[in-house]
Amino acid sequence: VQLQASGGGLVQPGGSLRLSCAASGSIARMNAMGWYRQAPGKQRELVASITSGGTTNYADSVKDRFTISRDNTKNTVYLQMNSLKPEDTATYSCNADGQIGYYRGSVYHRQTFNAWGQGTLVTVSS
Repeated sequence: VQLQASGGGLVQPGGSLRLSCAASGSIARMNAMGWYRQAPGKQRELVASITSGGTTNYADSVKDRFTISRDNTKNTVYLQMNSLKPEDTATYSCNADGQIGYYRGSVYHRQTFNAWGQGTLVTVSS
């Protein structure tokens, strides 16, 4: 399974950006998807996550500013970021877990996976 993230860039404080992350591969089932970020010199932290049923979870620092959503038909997760602050500057990475499906001979198998996308840099600066 591969995750392809896009949408990062440079934005002024108060501005908005929308990140996308599309998963590809022999995905039989997609469970939770999420966004993490890591600022220079800091540990990676969970920004937001969303279950297959649409239940969301946010870090306190981004509540009411960021919105996570997903398109299950496209195995894609989005992060709408509004009212961006300089402290939101970080490399954002997407994560997904689920099951892949494959045939071995005539028998269909499923195997769990947990995959990371490449990071996309978000810089909030005037």
